[in-house]
Amino acid sequence: MYEYAIAWEWLAFAARWFHVITAIAWIGSSFYFIALDLGLVKRPHLPPGAYGEEWQVHGGGFYHIQKYLVAPATMPEHLTWFKYESYFTWLSGFLMLCIVYYGGANLFLIDRHVLDVSVPVAILISLASLAVGWIVYDLLCKSPLGKNTWGLMAALYVVLVFMAWGYTHLFTGRAAFLHLGAFTATIMSANVFFIIMPNQRIVVADLIAGRTPDAKYGAIAKQRSLHNNYLTLPVIFFMLSNHYPLAFGTAYNWVIAALVFLMGVTIRHWFNTTHARKGRPTWTWIATVILFILIMWLSTVPKILTGEKDAEAVAPAFLQFAQDAHFPAVKQMISTRCSMCHAAEPVYEGIVRPPKEVMFENDAEIAMHAREIYIQAGRSHAMPPGNVTEVTLEERKLLVAWFESSVNQGKTQ
Repeated sequence: MYEYAIAWEWLAFAARWFHVITAIAWIGSSFYFIALDLGLVKRPHLPPGAYGEEWQVHGGGFYHIQKYLVAPATMPEHLTWFKYESYFTWLSGFLMLCIVYYGGANLFLIDRHVLDVSVPVAILISLASLAVGWIVYDLLCKSPLGKNTWGLMAALYVVLVFMAWGYTHLFTGRAAFLHLGAFTATIMSANVFFIIMPNQRIVVADLIAGRTPDAKYGAIAKQRSLHNNYLTLPVIFFMLSNHYPLAFGTAYNWVIAALVFLMGVTIRHWFNTTHARKGRPTWTWIATVILFILIMWLSTVPKILTGEKDAEAVAPAFLQFAQDAHFPAVKQMISTRCSMCHAAEPVYEGIVRPPKEVMFENDAEIAMHAREIYIQAGRSHAMPPGNVTEVTLEERKLLVAWFESSVNQGKTQ
């Protein structure tokens, strides 16, 4: 059974790699087409129905690209669709959510000091929030507010900030940021699946049937694509944030999330304005730097804990690790080799917060991270980095023996 931990770790790695590959493909094509669309130039020699053209150079050759705002007069011989990048990005991301946060719900998803719920309930809340998020967003887009692009963006921002606050009152800080990214990415991918692609299919079907396509389908798809463009950078931030507890593990993490969405807008506004040849608004970078400095300051504000439950009580799910015969020796070894970093107030130079907010200050914290200790410091030599505390081979064998003995003991109970 303990080999299951190794297999699960490799499965998570494979899913993460696949997710990164597909995300690069999706984000790359999305950014490219927004830049292309903004750079189009209207010229008198364009064929009927053409909105604009663009000349580009890449890979030793020149490209001449024309855009039809609705559709060309006849169906082209070959048509390339951009959709699978989005679909596989979402599917691989959802797979990661299942592997890391649903499979490790007791550790990564549920914070019983925030909301004490069972694993099935926590997973149900997670799934429901993603579905409800898309429904609310889609209703906003289809409401009268949807005719005002910037008014709609403001309403969407209010929804996102509310979700940032809500997630931090449901899950761990790490899971809250990850879910905020998943919430936003679900909206983006659903835009492609439910709106952009169906609208394009309607236009293609009209062309094949000899009908004149309605321009509204292209306008709706373009609006959703614009939303995706402005939401992309915050999603990347939230997906990377699990490596930086100063972002998710602080008192005002939901405020930090709200500011991250604004930074996404300011950065994309510079690129979009530049690609549209409307100048280079340097103020956007000044605003971004100010927002980032504000985030850095917020991350240092002390966390005020009220009504906290007994943090030293070992949860039933991890009790077998604390009761194992090897545990006293393991606890002593960890307090000697790991406590300088994995503590509420790290003493190792350059470490201001415990890595990934993981602490080993009591039995409960050591037991709940047994699998990670086994993988990171037992079966591999990833921790401590560079073996700076000189963990011996015998001590690593002790960690392996502890985890495997605890797992085997759990099987017999």
